[in-house]
Amino acid sequence: MKDLLIKNARPYGEDAVDLLVRDGVVVETGSGLSADVDVLDADGAVLLPGFVDLHTHLREPGGEESETVETGSRAAARGGYTAVFAMPNTDPVADTAVVVEHVRRRGEEVGLVDVHPVGAVTVGLEGVKMAELGTMARSRARVRMFSDDGRCVHDPVIMRRALEYASSLDVVIAQHAEDHRLTVGAQAHEGVVASRLGLAGWPATAEETIVARDCALAREAGAALHVCHVSSLRTVEVLRAAKDQGVRVSAEVTPHHLLLTDAALTSYDPVNKVNPPLRTGEDTKAMRAALAEGVIDVVATDHAPHAQQYKDTEWAAAKPGMLGLETALSVVVHTMVEPGLLDWRGVARVLSERPAEIAGLPDQGRPIAEGEPATFALVDPDAVWTVRGAALASKATNTPFEGMRLPAAVTATVLRGRITMRNGEVQA
Repeated sequence: MKDLLIKNARPYGEDAVDLLVRDGVVVETGSGLSADVDVLDADGAVLLPGFVDLHTHLREPGGEESETVETGSRAAARGGYTAVFAMPNTDPVADTAVVVEHVRRRGEEVGLVDVHPVGAVTVGLEGVKMAELGTMARSRARVRMFSDDGRCVHDPVIMRRALEYASSLDVVIAQHAEDHRLTVGAQAHEGVVASRLGLAGWPATAEETIVARDCALAREAGAALHVCHVSSLRTVEVLRAAKDQGVRVSAEVTPHHLLLTDAALTSYDPVNKVNPPLRTGEDTKAMRAALAEGVIDVVATDHAPHAQQYKDTEWAAAKPGMLGLETALSVVVHTMVEPGLLDWRGVARVLSERPAEIAGLPDQGRPIAEGEPATFALVDPDAVWTVRGAALASKATNTPFEGMRLPAAVTATVLRGRITMRNGEVQA
């Protein structure tokens, strides 16, 4: 590994410093540093810990027409990410040690980000029989998070048992909170827009009731529960009450639920179809406030690439999901930094530090200081760029932000002292 000198970087947006990196670790910080090593001139860019995404769909194995570990890793590196958690709804499902070890191995072969496989809670995501959580946790993949994402662990008996196992294994259960009995045939948030468009309504209570139930089960088990893609203001109220009672619950919000509302559905463009659905402006405002307050802990992309045939169709037949890895930072800046809800240290908290803490990653989300891993994202806070799906690194193009002008851009990503992306070019 080559040594590296990062010049003129502003940690957390503060005063500019130089950082000398040796063997993947910051060994010296100061001004006017020089060394006969590779030089990365940050040119006054903001230096943050590398981002950690707790919710990524890489589609491999089985869905390679939409994304692969390689293309997803390239997208992650361009977005400033140094670790991603790959969801288990693949084909075959990641419900055995064999599959999770394959995903982990593919991530290591590509080598652009740390790819952590998420194990399924139930066999085949069918919600009937628990998968071998212990076997996956003790495997070479060292699975630290389990989820049936895309589906809810609906049976309270299975969810209770999974949380009890999670407590003993010191792992996290991440729940896709959706009571499917309330969402049969649902196509859009239940409200004025859905009624006007003639789309079957998706009530927010389908999310809120599962979160309330699971918080009670997690309290009883003393287990760590993570709530995926929160979208309802009333879910925020449930989370706040649970945290006040000492429940070990964390939660994420997606970039699209911070920025977009169900008003986007008026075009009937399936690029805006997502699970859970885009909700009202009132809900979006609540997501931002909860993230700033810490009731919602992190931003997770729910990066969900789909090949064209799955999106270029009528609304009812289209698959739900949106790209997110390369636009997440810009959306967070637009929705949280520009209005003054977060500063750059707050961005580090929700995109890096807290995700790493929830997932138990000792070498990610670390302080920018001597003796710490050189795992960083460099951000130009003054950049403005136009989102074009065809220009993204993902194999798919289904971004809901197509044509939008967004602020801030990641200019470089560094993983343990190795530059993985510089000025939009991935360093293989």
